[in-house]
Amino acid sequence: MDKDAELLTTREVAGLLRIKERKVYDLVSAGAIPCVRVTGKLLFPRALLDAWLLRHSEHHEVARPLPNVMVGSHDPLLDWALRESGAGLASLFNGSLDGLERLARGDAVAAGLHLIEGAAWNADHVRRRLAGEPVVLIEWARREQGFIVPPGNPGRINDAASLAGRRLIPRQREAGSTLLLQNLLEAAGLSIDALELTAPPARTEVDVALAVADGKADVGLGLAAMARQFRLDFVPLVRERYDLLVWRRAYFEPPLQRLLAFCRSAAFAAKAGDLGGYEVGANGTVHYNGP
Repeated sequence: MDKDAELLTTREVAGLLRIKERKVYDLVSAGAIPCVRVTGKLLFPRALLDAWLLRHSEHHEVARPLPNVMVGSHDPLLDWALRESGAGLASLFNGSLDGLERLARGDAVAAGLHLIEGAAWNADHVRRRLAGEPVVLIEWARREQGFIVPPGNPGRINDAASLAGRRLIPRQREAGSTLLLQNLLEAAGLSIDALELTAPPARTEVDVALAVADGKADVGLGLAAMARQFRLDFVPLVRERYDLLVWRRAYFEPPLQRLLAFCRSAAFAAKAGDLGGYEVGANGTVHYNGP
């Protein structure tokens, strides 16, 4: 085995762990070991494997306390609930991928995610990044995602194909909306180069709506709730699932318990209805439960 190799094969991992290759496949099937699949072949990033071995060492030090911070993708309903519930959680919303990385480093107790995965959402990203880790993926809400446009939709924008030549307010690279836009453009046979992107990118859902309302952009990919709040028109495209990724040990602590208890209140359901574009009937459903 090449000690400097960045990617290991199944046979090399079996030799390193002194187990049979069949056992390596079992660990992969259970999502208990970090790996990637390239052209159908399993490969194991050496850096992630070393970190996995350290975490499972009998002499691994007790994990440091997690800061009471919520990271990931900005969601207006979550933003409101954090304040109204008195959960005592600070927030740092800078996109789903950024939140996933911050949570993996132990810099937060939970992260909001809406990462498209074909016809599904979020779970595969969690399995790849946090294989074998004690995390839980809990549904927050289903949200109507689409194009926010000026009143009357003067640009006649009705799908991704009609974005060509339009001024679009982009999201930051780490945002789940950026990944969704890429998927929509690819399905329409359109390149991002065909669009006129305004600067700087929007950091929150509110920023998207403001850019369109102020005439700085012709269109932005965002939530129906934001179009409604700013009295803009909306072209629905996707009913997406926004989840909270939570460290299991933080789930039972008072901050998250206060937030989750508040989500069962009549005030929470009423706010979701007032915002528009939300379905919260499955709030609290577990979509992934790490070992």
